[in-house]
Amino acid sequence: MRSNPTGRQLRLGTELRKLRERAGLSSTQASRLLGVQQNQISNVEAGRAGVSPDRVRTLACHYDCGDKALVEALSDMATERMRGWWEEYREILPAALLDLAEVEHHATHLRTAVTVHIPGLFQTTDYGREIFRQDVPEMSPPDIEHRVSFRVKRQAVLYRDPPTPQQAIVHEAALRMKFGGTSVTRKQLQHLLDMSEQAHITIHVIPFDAGTFPGSGQSIYYSMGLVPQLDTVNLDQSHGPAFLDSEAQLDKYRVLLDRMEASALSPAESRDFIHKIAMDL
Repeated sequence: MRSNPTGRQLRLGTELRKLRERAGLSSTQASRLLGVQQNQISNVEAGRAGVSPDRVRTLACHYDCGDKALVEALSDMATERMRGWWEEYREILPAALLDLAEVEHHATHLRTAVTVHIPGLFQTTDYGREIFRQDVPEMSPPDIEHRVSFRVKRQAVLYRDPPTPQQAIVHEAALRMKFGGTSVTRKQLQHLLDMSEQAHITIHVIPFDAGTFPGSGQSIYYSMGLVPQLDTVNLDQSHGPAFLDSEAQLDKYRVLLDRMEASALSPAESRDFIHKIAMDL
């Protein structure tokens, strides 16, 4: 029995519960169909107990789920047994940050929109360190370095083979904020330009001249799963990441990101825009 299920384990349980409830079955009825104790269904749905891929398929059959792609994606989640690199930070960083790294690791595509900071996966160590120094309450130097090293390791998804595609929408305000001073900012913008040249990375800039636009003031991080139902939205908040995964929420943020992109410059125009800001520093 797991005492601290990961975000991915919790998500698998949540999706299985959704399938059961759509089928109009109680956990007691589901347990009878499987010939197991009711608490076993409850523990699986709460992420406290594991479930095999075959059992996931059996459950889906009993729940009359005809979406083969979803069933196979859930079975894939059940197959996962590895302990990710993020587990070495289990007693050091908040669990929500580890869940974020786990979501990123399994994402098929990443979309982000920011208005004040450069997206985390594109941040240089000096830039990220300066941001962590501004946290309240103030972090100790070792805690800051743990956060920086964790962020650097998260960036591995952009360099693996094959790399995870990422689309970023960055407001001009984030490009002009001088976190760490002019030198740090200039190096950060150059790094952003270098990343934008990668085939799997697309960067759009929303200039001040665009005026108002949907989603202004929010930092949105959208991770795509193997099927749309398993996408995840992460909203960056002062107390840590907040994860959303209901169908209505996913639909909302897909539309929101599409509209933000429509307000932004093209990738080529965005590179020229970033280059000009860097040269003006």
